[in-house]
Amino acid sequence: MTIAERLRELGLEIPDVTPRFNFIPGVRVGNLLFISGATPEIDGVMQMPGRLGAELDVETGKKAARLAALNCLGEMQAALGSLERVERIVRVIGYVRSADGFGEQPLVINGASELLIEVFGEAGRHARAALGTSELPFGAAVELEMVVQVKD
Repeated sequence: MTIAERLRELGLEIPDVTPRFNFIPGVRVGNLLFISGATPEIDGVMQMPGRLGAELDVETGKKAARLAALNCLGEMQAALGSLERVERIVRVIGYVRSADGFGEQPLVINGASELLIEVFGEAGRHARAALGTSELPFGAAVELEMVVQVKD
Protein backbone atom coordinates (compact mmCIF):
# COMPACT_ATOMS: atom_id res chain seq x y z
CA MET A 1 0.00 0.00 0.00
CA THR A 2 1.34 3.45 -0.88
CA ILE A 3 1.51 6.28 1.63
CA ALA A 4 -1.18 8.14 -0.33
CA GLU A 5 -3.47 5.09 -0.11
CA ARG A 6 -2.79 4.73 3.61
CA LEU A 7 -3.59 8.42 4.18
CA ARG A 8 -6.91 8.03 2.32
CA GLU A 9 -7.69 4.93 4.36
CA LEU A 10 -7.01 6.89 7.57
CA GLY A 11 -9.10 9.82 6.35
CA LEU A 12 -6.13 12.19 6.57
CA GLU A 13 -5.38 15.09 4.27
CA ILE A 14 -1.87 16.52 4.18
CA PRO A 15 -1.99 20.30 4.65
CA ASP A 16 -0.18 22.70 2.37
CA VAL A 17 2.49 24.24 4.55
CA THR A 18 3.88 27.65 3.72
CA PRO A 19 6.10 29.17 6.40
CA ARG A 20 4.94 32.57 7.59
CA PHE A 21 8.40 33.51 8.78
CA ASN A 22 11.96 33.48 7.45
CA PHE A 23 12.71 29.74 7.23
CA ILE A 24 12.07 26.77 4.98
CA PRO A 25 10.03 23.66 5.90
CA GLY A 26 12.98 21.29 5.73
CA VAL A 27 16.66 21.09 4.92
CA ARG A 28 18.14 18.00 3.32
CA VAL A 29 21.70 16.98 4.14
CA GLY A 30 22.69 13.77 2.36
CA ASN A 31 19.88 11.30 2.93
CA LEU A 32 18.55 13.09 6.02
CA LEU A 33 15.79 15.69 6.01
CA PHE A 34 15.59 18.01 9.01
CA ILE A 35 12.01 19.23 9.44
CA SER A 36 11.39 22.67 10.93
CA GLY A 37 9.29 23.01 14.06
CA ALA A 38 5.55 22.57 13.47
CA THR A 39 2.70 23.49 15.77
CA PRO A 40 -0.96 22.43 15.78
CA GLU A 41 -2.28 25.04 13.34
CA ILE A 42 -4.93 24.93 10.64
CA ASP A 43 -4.68 27.64 7.97
CA GLY A 44 -2.46 29.73 10.25
CA VAL A 45 -4.84 29.54 13.22
CA MET A 46 -3.49 27.91 16.39
CA GLN A 47 -5.64 25.00 17.54
CA MET A 48 -5.90 23.89 21.19
CA PRO A 49 -3.66 26.62 22.66
CA GLY A 50 -2.73 26.43 26.32
CA ARG A 51 -0.61 24.67 28.90
CA LEU A 52 -0.80 20.98 29.64
CA GLY A 53 -1.73 20.41 33.23
CA ALA A 54 -3.58 23.75 33.42
CA GLU A 55 -5.92 24.67 30.55
CA LEU A 56 -5.41 21.38 28.69
CA ASP A 57 -5.53 17.70 29.63
CA VAL A 58 -3.39 14.89 28.20
CA GLU A 59 -6.01 13.78 25.64
CA THR A 60 -6.28 17.30 24.21
CA GLY A 61 -2.49 17.49 24.17
CA LYS A 62 -2.31 14.23 22.22
CA LYS A 63 -4.72 15.68 19.64
CA ALA A 64 -2.51 18.79 19.39
CA ALA A 65 0.58 16.60 18.91
CA ARG A 66 -1.20 14.59 16.23
CA LEU A 67 -2.12 17.78 14.35
CA ALA A 68 1.45 19.10 14.66
CA ALA A 69 2.71 15.77 13.24
CA LEU A 70 0.28 16.12 10.33
CA ASN A 71 1.75 19.56 9.69
CA CYS A 72 5.23 17.99 9.76
CA LEU A 73 4.03 15.61 7.03
CA GLY A 74 3.04 18.70 5.05
CA GLU A 75 6.56 20.05 5.54
CA MET A 76 8.04 16.73 4.39
CA GLN A 77 5.86 16.74 1.31
CA ALA A 78 6.83 20.35 0.53
CA ALA A 79 10.52 19.51 0.84
CA LEU A 80 10.46 16.15 -0.98
CA GLY A 81 7.56 16.49 -3.42
CA SER A 82 6.10 13.18 -2.22
CA LEU A 83 5.86 11.26 1.06
CA GLU A 84 6.72 8.13 -0.92
CA ARG A 85 10.34 9.34 -0.68
CA VAL A 86 10.37 8.88 3.12
CA GLU A 87 12.51 5.87 4.05
CA ARG A 88 11.85 6.17 7.79
CA ILE A 89 11.24 8.61 10.58
CA VAL A 90 14.53 8.75 12.47
CA ARG A 91 13.84 11.11 15.36
CA VAL A 92 11.04 13.23 16.80
CA ILE A 93 11.66 16.03 19.28
CA GLY A 94 8.48 17.17 20.99
CA TYR A 95 8.13 20.28 23.10
CA VAL A 96 5.11 20.45 25.40
CA ARG A 97 3.99 23.74 26.92
CA SER A 98 3.60 22.63 30.52
CA ALA A 99 2.21 24.02 33.76
CA ASP A 100 4.33 23.72 36.89
CA GLY A 101 4.36 20.13 38.09
CA PHE A 102 3.18 18.60 34.79
CA GLY A 103 5.38 15.63 33.94
CA GLU A 104 3.39 13.66 31.36
CA GLN A 105 5.09 15.05 28.24
CA PRO A 106 5.75 11.53 26.84
CA LEU A 107 2.02 10.76 26.93
CA VAL A 108 1.26 13.95 25.00
CA ILE A 109 3.90 13.34 22.31
CA ASN A 110 2.51 9.82 21.87
CA GLY A 111 -0.18 11.52 19.77
CA ALA A 112 2.49 12.35 17.17
CA SER A 113 4.26 9.00 17.44
CA GLU A 114 1.01 7.07 16.97
CA LEU A 115 0.17 9.06 13.82
CA LEU A 116 3.61 8.41 12.32
CA ILE A 117 3.30 4.67 12.92
CA GLU A 118 -0.24 4.66 11.45
CA VAL A 119 1.04 6.38 8.29
CA PHE A 120 4.46 4.77 7.79
CA GLY A 121 4.11 1.45 9.65
CA GLU A 122 7.39 0.17 11.08
CA ALA A 123 9.26 2.92 9.20
CA GLY A 124 7.39 5.38 11.40
CA ARG A 125 8.95 4.06 14.63
CA HIS A 126 11.55 6.55 15.80
CA ALA A 127 13.88 7.75 18.52
CA ARG A 128 12.25 10.52 20.51
CA ALA A 129 12.58 13.23 23.12
CA ALA A 130 9.55 14.72 24.90
CA LEU A 131 10.44 17.93 26.69
CA GLY A 132 8.46 20.32 28.87
CA THR A 133 8.75 24.07 28.36
CA SER A 134 7.07 27.13 29.84
CA GLU A 135 6.21 28.85 26.53
CA LEU A 136 5.85 28.05 22.83
CA PRO A 137 5.14 30.35 19.88
CA PHE A 138 1.67 31.92 19.80
CA GLY A 139 0.47 29.88 22.78
CA ALA A 140 0.94 26.49 21.09
CA ALA A 141 0.51 23.48 23.35
CA VAL A 142 3.03 21.45 21.34
CA GLU A 143 5.82 21.94 18.83
CA LEU A 144 7.54 19.12 16.93
CA GLU A 145 10.80 18.75 15.03
CA MET A 146 11.73 15.67 13.02
CA VAL A 147 14.66 14.02 11.31
CA VAL A 148 13.67 11.85 8.36
CA GLN A 149 15.70 9.40 6.29
CA VAL A 150 15.04 9.91 2.58
CA LYS A 151 15.12 7.24 -0.13
CA ASP A 152 17.78 7.85 -2.77
